[in-house]
Amino acid sequence: MKVTRTAFSASLMAAVSVLATGYAHAQSSVTLYGIVDTGVQYYNNAAGGGSLVGMPTLTGEVPSRFGLRGIEDLGGGYKTFFVLENGFAMNSGALNYGGRLFGRQANVGVSSPYGSLTLGRQMNMSMYVLTNADVIGPSIHSMASFDSYLPNARSDNAAGYMGKFSGFTVGGTYSTGRDAAGPAGPSATNCGGNVAGDFVACRQYTMMLAYDASQFGVAASYDVMRGGTGASAPLSNPAYTDTRTIVDGYATFGSAKVGGGWIRRNTSAAVHSQSDIYFLGATYHATPALSFDAQALRYLLRETSDSTLFVARANYLLSKRTMVYTSVGYMSNSSRGAAAVAAGGSVGTGENQLGVMAGIQQRF
Repeated sequence: MKVTRTAFSASLMAAVSVLATGYAHAQSSVTLYGIVDTGVQYYNNAAGGGSLVGMPTLTGEVPSRFGLRGIEDLGGGYKTFFVLENGFAMNSGALNYGGRLFGRQANVGVSSPYGSLTLGRQMNMSMYVLTNADVIGPSIHSMASFDSYLPNARSDNAAGYMGKFSGFTVGGTYSTGRDAAGPAGPSATNCGGNVAGDFVACRQYTMMLAYDASQFGVAASYDVMRGGTGASAPLSNPAYTDTRTIVDGYATFGSAKVGGGWIRRNTSAAVHSQSDIYFLGATYHATPALSFDAQALRYLLRETSDSTLFVARANYLLSKRTMVYTSVGYMSNSSRGAAAVAAGGSVGTGENQLGVMAGIQQRF
């Protein structure tokens, strides 16, 4: 059979097109990213007496980190991905998150038009639910002073799902061993789980339902963690539980955003305890480079103590990647309250406390 030059050229172009299409579906990328954030902080009435001036160990405006994120397009709306994210202390270079190399995240998964499935150490729904409503976030002066778990809500040995459908977001995680790290670092509890024959010890599940419209959103989450033998108090027994319920929302008004919510924690252990956090805050963008944040938080530990935190923050972008900021916090404690104004700080029982930080942040 005779093949003309024109027919051959057309066939060749078709073959190249097919190969190119297949290659496009298999496109992959790996991105190195991070945030470097630190400064100098001051607070008075430290637990040992006097004031403290120095660099923070846990966070500035946000915790410092670097990570690797990989994505491969499989075609048809399906992608595979992985995230390896490290957290470190800027004042010393030490590893945070219990000394783990990838303490913030270490997971792999598949995304599709029907949602994403993630396996490994990952952020759970108690962290995602606060993303839009908490205008201060995991800052030096924040709700972390009342509950250090909230800005560190992650689960080891976890399977997670998240899907977005017409404004609704549905998510959940299930962990067979929620925290394998030792007691060093924020919220590390040495509850490794995966105990043969024990399908309760160190388990955790979280779930979230959210709705986001063009100018407002609401969300709710539920988080239950089980104890385990040898784990940190108070969850030192598989029969003990720690439960958090979060309900929050936000609304935008031009250059301003308002967010608030309620967090109920119930700890059922040798001694039962219950606490509530109420928060309300706002962000205002005066210019594309200059923004202001403010938040008021009320903490009630039933039949024990109560504390109130006021936070104000100013942020100024020097460039797309570099920002300078200052944060001021004031903590008012009841006679038996001992909530510190700064994350990782200390305060004398029953004393009020002023905290100030000025810092610089660079993203890459």
